[in-house]
Amino acid sequence: MNFYKNSSKKYPHSMTKKFYIYIFFIFIFFYHGFAEADHKIIAVQSVRIKPYEKTIEGFKSVTGSDVKRIVISELNDTNIIKTINSFRPDIVLAIGMGALQVVKEIKDIPVVYMMVFNPASIIFGKKNIFGVSMSIPPEKQLNLFLKVLPHVKNIGLLYDPDRTGYIVKDAMIAAGKMNINLIAKEIQNSRDVPSELLGMRKKIDVFWMLPDLTLITPATIKFLLLFSLENKIPVLAFSDKYVELGALMSINIDAFDIGSQAGEIVNAIVSGSDLKNIKKVDARKSLISINANIARKLEININNNIIKEARIIK
Repeated sequence: MNFYKNSSKKYPHSMTKKFYIYIFFIFIFFYHGFAEADHKIIAVQSVRIKPYEKTIEGFKSVTGSDVKRIVISELNDTNIIKTINSFRPDIVLAIGMGALQVVKEIKDIPVVYMMVFNPASIIFGKKNIFGVSMSIPPEKQLNLFLKVLPHVKNIGLLYDPDRTGYIVKDAMIAAGKMNINLIAKEIQNSRDVPSELLGMRKKIDVFWMLPDLTLITPATIKFLLLFSLENKIPVLAFSDKYVELGALMSINIDAFDIGSQAGEIVNAIVSGSDLKNIKKVDARKSLISINANIARKLEININNNIIKEARIIK
């Protein structure tokens, strides 16, 4: 028996079989990647601003997808829905409240939103709309406030129940768990802000400024920040824009990470996940900004560990 002769016939056949199996799996891997990359994605946004651009960067970092852009402010009397349909996209991204208001009527294409406060007020009952809100859960915000100001016991806030009542409801529950006295006053008109603030000045340690359009006007912001300095009552804001103006601190969303979260949702959709299992989520990452000059004026000492983590505005 010639052992080497027989084995030489079998060995090439075995290698050839393994080679084709290897090629098959390589093909499947790359075909799957190309199939996902071929999904058409259109992003609709009301304007071009830096936070929105950051969300797109975050989205692309996760999906690797090309994104067709539609900027509403740059189109004159254009039917946005008709324009979207002309591209026959597989997924529509809505960046900002204005964009979501426009695309919410789409029914047969998955819509993924980003950079929207309280999306539930817009998309109630919509089964094809998912996304990432700009909301940071009140409990998380309160915990971060207490990291910066650990001795605070009484927090005041003003709100319009039609705009931010849902935030206050959750905030009251969270404050109760943390033994914080949350003094929340309803307002219906921005003209009520000065009198309500003056009424609570001896009752509160800090004022929590919500993203409430009834409260936020140039006049009320000016009054609030002056009230803060005169009464040594820090203002806790939701955007570093107000920290630059004179609030002590803010807890902000990370626009890039919101885009990344939206990208994860889109990846789940294009991979074939059941849409019933796709969840609407809040922003998972938060950033602290602190105005060091205001801290000095209010005679507040900020822990060095907090300073290392925060964006310091001087």
